[in-house]
Amino acid sequence: MQATAYTYDPESRSGQVLLDDGTPVPFDAAAFEAGGLRLLRAGQRVRIEVEGSGDTLRITLVTLQTL
Repeated sequence: MQATAYTYDPESRSGQVLLDDGTPVPFDAAAFEAGGLRLLRAGQRVRIEVEGSGDTLRITLVTLQTL
């Protein structure tokens, strides 16, 4: 699944992405670290992996979108 980085806090290594429909979804440090990233800037396209759906949607991985 693809999304756009919305917020990122380098101290907590957590933030939010926006899904293509504009829905903000938070991610935690574990999801960020699973992707091997060191930094994330607002507006970057990212690839995410998720568990659950609706109110229980949880991001398990955030990494950069590559072609």
